[in-house]
Amino acid sequence: MEQTLTDRAYWIEAMCKIADPVLRALSERRLKRSMPVECREGTHRERFSHLEAMGRLLAGMAPWLEGGATEGDENRLREHYCTLARMAVDAGTDPESPDYMNFSEDFQPIVDSAYLSQAILRAPTELWEKLDDRVKQHVINALKKTRSRKPFFMNWLLFSAMTETTLYKVGVSDWDPMRIDYAIKQHDQWYVGDGLYSDGPDYHWDYYNSYVIHPMLVDILEHVGDEYDEWQARREPILERAQRYAAIQERLISPEGTFPPIGRSLAYRFGALQSLAQSALRDELPHTVSPAQVRSALTAVIRRSLEQPGTFTEEGWLTIGHCGQQPEIGEIYISTGSLYMCAAVFLPLGLPEAHPFWSDPPEDWTAKKAWSGRPFPIDRALEDA
Repeated sequence: MEQTLTDRAYWIEAMCKIADPVLRALSERRLKRSMPVECREGTHRERFSHLEAMGRLLAGMAPWLEGGATEGDENRLREHYCTLARMAVDAGTDPESPDYMNFSEDFQPIVDSAYLSQAILRAPTELWEKLDDRVKQHVINALKKTRSRKPFFMNWLLFSAMTETTLYKVGVSDWDPMRIDYAIKQHDQWYVGDGLYSDGPDYHWDYYNSYVIHPMLVDILEHVGDEYDEWQARREPILERAQRYAAIQERLISPEGTFPPIGRSLAYRFGALQSLAQSALRDELPHTVSPAQVRSALTAVIRRSLEQPGTFTEEGWLTIGHCGQQPEIGEIYISTGSLYMCAAVFLPLGLPEAHPFWSDPPEDWTAKKAWSGRPFPIDRALEDA
């Protein structure tokens, strides 16, 4: 038990280390003054980076804010961060705030409004019900501003769908089911088999099935799937595909706690494993994968990444890199705010301490078993989902 408690404590410590500079600055309405915006020369990402940081960070922290410990030191810490998070949402959506964020200029805000929306869905009490009516209206106004532009014909369709799903859930009467319907049906067309979707018409071997596609499809249908029979009919196959992808992700984690640096957006670090983390949160792991082996695998990845020198600036902000500071891997759309996508790995902190994910003894994950000569389960493709 001591070891598993140490794992949870380590996760919380890591999450708070990542979150603290962002949320503390926002709570004091000084994020734009304080946060460095590291990006590729000439890309001018200052217009977008602050909403990226807030939306992505809160989307990862939300389950812990909503459903973490209810007593003791962890609960006091959770309540502290819940307060900071609500102050952050206020600061970022209040037009009179010096930290009011860009929801209306160019295309990038479509993305990070969706992550803010997803955070609200994942923490409806702490990040919505407890907001003042003034702040709620500011949030609604901000999210609606993204409707003036269309998303690109790729995973971005899900960003518009996620925002509309949240508008529906918070009671906005003019939510747009067409944006949701189009995203669901188009991704069905882009399903290539064995738990994988292409990102638009062409398949790319990267982690966008985890950064966006599986987590958003699952969350969208969880909250709005009962509105139409054809949406409801897609829930089971979409969940089966997500479960299969979680099995794949677990097998990608090496015995040393690494995963293949393949595809774009590797500066999101272990945010690449969001889909596995979400399946653990939802108690929807494959039957061949135990919660404890996922915890052990993800802990190894988090340690391998965060303990690399250069991951943080002296002031505690994340730097561009996959493992440490590696600015050369930052694509033209990457900046400091983008990096907070890594918080998505912390979704299982929404599970109580007594859940097997945290309470079961440490267990080796599939690759660690396989490369030690011990028995491990045969891998099987998903058929006809």
